[in-house]
Amino acid sequence: MNKLIAAAGTAALLGAAGTAAGAYTLFKRVIPRQDEAKVDISEMADMSRWEEYKTNTIHPNKEWLMARPAEHITIKARDGITLHSDYFAADGEADTIAVCLHGYTGQGLSDCATIATVFLKKGIDALVVDNRAHGKSEGKYIGFGILDRFDCMSWIKYLNVRFGGKKKIILYGVSMGGTTVLMTAGFSDLPENVKAIVADCAFTSPYDVFAHILKRDYHLPAFPVMNINDALCRKTAGYGFKDYSTLTAVKATRCPVLFIHGKADNFVPTDMSRQNYEACTAPKDILLVENAGHAASYYENPPLYEEKLFSFLDKYL
Repeated sequence: MNKLIAAAGTAALLGAAGTAAGAYTLFKRVIPRQDEAKVDISEMADMSRWEEYKTNTIHPNKEWLMARPAEHITIKARDGITLHSDYFAADGEADTIAVCLHGYTGQGLSDCATIATVFLKKGIDALVVDNRAHGKSEGKYIGFGILDRFDCMSWIKYLNVRFGGKKKIILYGVSMGGTTVLMTAGFSDLPENVKAIVADCAFTSPYDVFAHILKRDYHLPAFPVMNINDALCRKTAGYGFKDYSTLTAVKATRCPVLFIHGKADNFVPTDMSRQNYEACTAPKDILLVENAGHAASYYENPPLYEEKLFSFLDKYL
């Protein structure tokens, strides 16, 4: 995220001076695959809290998860790239599986180890996905939910072929993954065995979150930087930042949705989840967690998070 913010700032300053080259800085440093990018934890929450989260929650859960047997799975996306995931079966015969999607520059087994552990301990299988252009999955360009929603549908179709449509499916995502599962909800042919969607700190569209950063950190309007980048992204990566939004998706879906967001999120505004909640016409609920920064709601208050999550799921599974 530090790269995203720095790129946005450089592009904003140069773009404001009227140079397309400046705007291109944002595109080339954010949209292409970012294997070397490192998330700046200080942008999400107080660093001392993340050390606490890692010691008390993240590391123990990842160790527990990695000690369990896993099946590595690959499928082909609609554009031919190979997508990767890891499948963890809960003890016993689970009738439900959670598809878990991570955030920008993350990886499934790093970002989703804790939530996969939570699901498994509740008797729910977990499919932990590497989004396109992340981890083991192929792809030159990050989709920011707009491309990834089609990949998510591909995973759903894979599961339904494998299990004959007999397993109930939960879609769970955090940050960019949360945006992806909400956008997936908008498909008119979303299978009926997708019973619930959980979106943690989702942004409404890539356009909205990039424009927010420009305004927050550099006090600059979206024009002309966002317009130039939108055109570059459409030409090079095959999509535009406004091609789809979570607000459009949640107005169309019939699938129950739980929205989660930290009240201290300074990267993706909490109001984006409020907007999604208000726009959603399906059964819905929302959890706003005090003192939680970006993607930190579970770590800030695990009991509250789990109580809301499973009370919601119990209604619809």
